[in-house]
Amino acid sequence: MFSRSKYLVSRVLPLKNAFKLEYQNEARVLYRIATVRHRSTSPLNTIIMFVPQQEAWIVERMGKFHRILEPGLNLLWPIVDKIKYVQSLKEIAIDVPKQSAITSDNVTLSIDGVLYLRIIDPYLASYGVEDPEFAITQLAQTTMRSELGRISLDKVFRERESLNVSIVHSINKASEAWGITCLRYEIRDIKLPNRVHEAMQMQVEAERKKRAAILESEGVRAADINVAEGKRQARILGSEAEKQEQINKASGEAQAMLAVAEARARGLKLVAGALSLPESNNAASLMVAEQYVSAFNKLARTNNTLILPANAGDVSNLVAQAMSIYSTVTAHNKQVPHGEPIIPEIMSEDPMYKLSLNEKSTTFAGQPVPIEDESLAEYYSDDEERQKALQAQKEKKQQIALEKET
Repeated sequence: MFSRSKYLVSRVLPLKNAFKLEYQNEARVLYRIATVRHRSTSPLNTIIMFVPQQEAWIVERMGKFHRILEPGLNLLWPIVDKIKYVQSLKEIAIDVPKQSAITSDNVTLSIDGVLYLRIIDPYLASYGVEDPEFAITQLAQTTMRSELGRISLDKVFRERESLNVSIVHSINKASEAWGITCLRYEIRDIKLPNRVHEAMQMQVEAERKKRAAILESEGVRAADINVAEGKRQARILGSEAEKQEQINKASGEAQAMLAVAEARARGLKLVAGALSLPESNNAASLMVAEQYVSAFNKLARTNNTLILPANAGDVSNLVAQAMSIYSTVTAHNKQVPHGEPIIPEIMSEDPMYKLSLNEKSTTFAGQPVPIEDESLAEYYSDDEERQKALQAQKEKKQQIALEKET
């Protein structure tokens, strides 16, 4: 039934036209190759028959099926035996012509394919169907059309392999009675209408633009996250640096305060040692006078309202009071253990003592006494200062007693 193919070659262009100028751009001569299957003539009965490999010969005796000749040597009766059909048992490829099909979403496609089949039963292939090739081709076309009608256009491209398998399965169900099995079916070309093709191109472009936009937005998002994370880390590091700076600053201030306190303590010790000398009275008087003059000069520089004693202009009286306080403190220092500060009651109530606390000063008997000018030391002697101090002390005590009585 199926035999070898004969190739008919016909020239499309004459060879003499191939060398003309208008045909030089084509660079070759076009040929058309057409494959034509034909039914081979049955071999004549020569009594001794040699059957080729992968072929099956159907023998009829007096018009009725007799037997199938196997490959190799076979003997037949003359006249009564006749070779009716010759079947090839090789795998055969058949082109399925292009046809139109409508998908489930109403898109018309133009599709063709290639069908691969093999004869497994020569008897059924000879007597089950008149033309097996035509029958299997028509069956493949109808099956392909019905399978495409069940799926959408998108699935035709995505599920091409499953579509081929379903077509093969459907063909084998129908061709079982013909003694033919379909090995595989391959969709070769799918042609879409121009409008559908343009719409698909637009869809592809839109999808690509969408992906590009998504990727761009993800990139911007990642960049913003990185910038925010960088700012966060910068703020954390800045706060830690500020914290460490404050700690270092506080530590430095504490060390500076300790250094100032130690220096002041050493200065107080030196002043205390100097005041313990016999000649320290003159120096103490000079210091008190300088403190008073300096404080009096600064009263007019600020807009402060101060309450001063009546004898604020008498420098000698104030110096005498200060020396009296100094003598009292010196006398008590000899009785009180070392390290305990002594502030007499008369000294704590003295306005000059309170005024002297507001100025930068050194230490006089444990209390601040400014030193600014040495020119006042020559106006006072030791006896005069002592007498004035005693007189001021008596007056102060009397004044305090009167205040208590009233």
